[in-house]
Amino acid sequence: MTEDLFDVPDQSGQPLAARMRPRELAEYVGQDHILGPHKPLRDAVLRGQLHSMILWGPPGVGKTSLARLLSHHVQANFRPLSAVLAGVKDIREAVSKAQSDKKICGRKTVLFIDEVHRFNKVQQDAFLPYVEDGTVIFVGATTENPSFEVNNALLSRCRVYVLKNLEPAHIAQLLRHALQDPERGLGGRQLRLAPDAEKMLQQAADGDGRRSLNLLEIASDLVEDGEEISADTIAQILASDLRRFDKGGDIFYEQISALHKSMRGSDPNASLYWFTRMLDGGCDPLYIARRLVRMASEDIGNAEPRALQLALNAWDVQERLGSPEGELAMAQALVFMAAAPKSNAVYMAYKAAKADVQQLPSYEVPVHLRNAPTGLMKSLGYGHAYRYAHDEPEAFAAGEVYFPDAMAPRDYYQPVERGLEIQIAQKLRKLADLNRQAQSTPNTSHASLNESNP
Repeated sequence: MTEDLFDVPDQSGQPLAARMRPRELAEYVGQDHILGPHKPLRDAVLRGQLHSMILWGPPGVGKTSLARLLSHHVQANFRPLSAVLAGVKDIREAVSKAQSDKKICGRKTVLFIDEVHRFNKVQQDAFLPYVEDGTVIFVGATTENPSFEVNNALLSRCRVYVLKNLEPAHIAQLLRHALQDPERGLGGRQLRLAPDAEKMLQQAADGDGRRSLNLLEIASDLVEDGEEISADTIAQILASDLRRFDKGGDIFYEQISALHKSMRGSDPNASLYWFTRMLDGGCDPLYIARRLVRMASEDIGNAEPRALQLALNAWDVQERLGSPEGELAMAQALVFMAAAPKSNAVYMAYKAAKADVQQLPSYEVPVHLRNAPTGLMKSLGYGHAYRYAHDEPEAFAAGEVYFPDAMAPRDYYQPVERGLEIQIAQKLRKLADLNRQAQSTPNTSHASLNESNP
């Protein structure tokens, strides 16, 4: 269906947030970094030269409203589709109407796809020829990172604009406009918003303009015409409300990233803050428990091996006892991990070894390292000349080589000078010296063995 910015005859049944959609760029709140004076998008719109784009940002920051405004300013038809409800058939129908409009009246069409990340590859590919030939100006809206959720072919034909959370001043502007507008807002009721109530709404909105207007509308239903909406009224509607937490989306991963980096940066206080933020937003505690185990191995490793055990213990407490005991155990583990010495030596060693395995040939196991459970295997020399470490001085077979014959030995693991890895590094340096001493006296037993068993 083609929509014009003002073709909704009766808005009385719509939510306040829908009624208060901006009608002109001057009414649009926020996103000055892309719509401010002399910014490329604003200049393009003022010239009537709109291009295909992806609007990426959290919920309630004005993605749909901006798409409508852009369409209106370039005098184009606005055809919205929801990726949740539409299929390839709907796409083809919208494109067919766009082709007809272009041919008959020469008018452009903005094809707006809300939640474009929910379209699969086939559905996204269906847009390509029509974006390429200019049949439609494609505008997609998404809360997810388009680098991961939008096909490269479609992404390469669009410019990505990142929309940000609204600032408290922006939220205040939206609230005051809604209270003063006599036709679309609440102005007809002559309601007032107490200053402390306004601050509560700004905080509760959490950067989401639509959420702030929804909360204001609920609060307005609890007071009589001409009354003031007090902080007590706002507190009443917020009593059982959770903060915004986009489970599985970018906000989710940004917060777990902040938690991980705070722990890695040895800041127990920031670690606790992000931990409680995620719990407050409704994150599954078991997900956090699993991530703590990962952090213990990746960023602490052998510098403090107890961190891994403590993380596993906290996970176990969460599974056995649930909340609040499990959350407290996780907090204990997290603080210990943040304060612990850090090492990513094992993590880096693992990645380097994995890269070698993926890139190098599948070398055979050296003959001296093979088991020989049968007589045939023994006759082939399997296990011959293997040196049993426990029979050697200090339980170390100095000079023995455990890598494939065709592969030069690697030093993947490089302990850091922190925590227990200080002692590990000292031990490995001593063993390396013993290896060098042994290798200075040539031992050809393995080579001669391989040569005698082609």
